[in-house]
Amino acid sequence: MQNKETKTSKSKLPLYISIGILAALVVSYFVVPSVQSFLDEAWSVLLSDDEERVKNWVSGFGWLGPFVLVLAMVAQLFLLVVPSVLLMVVSVLAYGPIWGSVIIIASVFAASSVGYFIGSYFGDAFVKKIIGKKSEKKVASFLDDYGFWAVIVTRLNPFLSNDAISFVGGVLHMGYWRFMGATLIGILPLTIFIAVFGKSIDDLKMGLLWGSLASLLSFVLYVWWDKRRKQKDKSQT
Repeated sequence: MQNKETKTSKSKLPLYISIGILAALVVSYFVVPSVQSFLDEAWSVLLSDDEERVKNWVSGFGWLGPFVLVLAMVAQLFLLVVPSVLLMVVSVLAYGPIWGSVIIIASVFAASSVGYFIGSYFGDAFVKKIIGKKSEKKVASFLDDYGFWAVIVTRLNPFLSNDAISFVGGVLHMGYWRFMGATLIGILPLTIFIAVFGKSIDDLKMGLLWGSLASLLSFVLYVWWDKRRKQKDKSQT
């Protein structure tokens, strides 16, 4: 019994840390003028849709820049107006294809873990308040039907709801390491693509569009084949 309680206590640590950081930021925003100024500037820069401005802003942090990007990716879970793909592109623009890719993987890992633990410990009702009842229901059905592959295709496609899949993965209590394994498998091709084409924004936008369409088409064909297979199995039983 003691081992079980210890395991549960340890597993909640990432959630407590995330809540603590969020609470500290909120308090600091209203109490410390310099923090308020920084967060206001960060909000303005990340919503500017100006890659060069974002790159210069991040580069100005020096060695702290990667940590800023990781925190921004985690914050993006709640600031849905900031696209995660923008932060991924900024990582490559500011730190090059190799270190930029490392930062992307670390950022996605951190953000996905926070979203998973929030969904796991706060549950269905809380997640619905964040992403909406309809979105939660659709993602839950999608994840319930296709599990591991649903996570992969969602991570692979930057225009699908990456944040929602993290929250709902926790709500459904999908195995954490299974969920993270699918997340890393899915995000790796997108990371490589951004690392290769990130320096050319026009090529990147076109590539992301066609890549997203290709991944969606492939998954639609898989879903169609899977439903046909299940219908055939039912008819034979």
